[in-house]
Amino acid sequence: MRKLYMPAILFMFPVLIMITSEGNNRESSRRVIQLSGIVVTSDSLKPVPYATVMIKNTRRGTSTDYYGFFSLPARELDTLVFSSVGYKRAYYVISDTLKESRYSAIQLLTKDTIHLDETVIYPWPTREQFRHAFIHTEIPDDDYDRAMRNLARAEMKERLQKMPMGAAANYRHYVNQHAQQLYYAGQRPPMHIFNPFAWAEFIKAWREGRFRSDG
Repeated sequence: MRKLYMPAILFMFPVLIMITSEGNNRESSRRVIQLSGIVVTSDSLKPVPYATVMIKNTRRGTSTDYYGFFSLPARELDTLVFSSVGYKRAYYVISDTLKESRYSAIQLLTKDTIHLDETVIYPWPTREQFRHAFIHTEIPDDDYDRAMRNLARAEMKERLQKMPMGAAANYRHYVNQHAQQLYYAGQRPPMHIFNPFAWAEFIKAWREGRFRSDG
């Protein structure tokens, strides 16, 4: 059997050499075209930066710059493949009827919508643990609740009793006393010991513990 295969292989070897040489001659007979152009979007004509421009079935190609411009040498009848993330692939065949060795083109890319499967991420290993933690989680108070709690009447009253007077309050108190002295200048000031309203204020202050000493 090996003796029968050897003549067949020797007969086909020159045929393969002829086919390969014919393909190389056809490849070399095609002119080289310096193709330059710009890649833009089809809907708004905005440049597509860093898009890939490859010659089909080869490892030769280039990429567009920030403004979508590209330039590369290719042969006649070569198929260029334009691709970019988020866009559909586009193909362009270089014509063999070009008269010049330089050619410019504008390639449009259409946006491609990619639908991804839904992915649910839980911070807990199982749904049961997540449900338990979600139900029993204590929600902290927001800014509105804290503000209303701080502005409660009892809270404000306690703060008012313990808060000393500032510079402005002391100034107003001094000015009021001085104005009262000037108001009763040249006459006897009234005696508040017989004023029932003054006694009512005194009893109220005494019940509230305003005269109580912390020491």
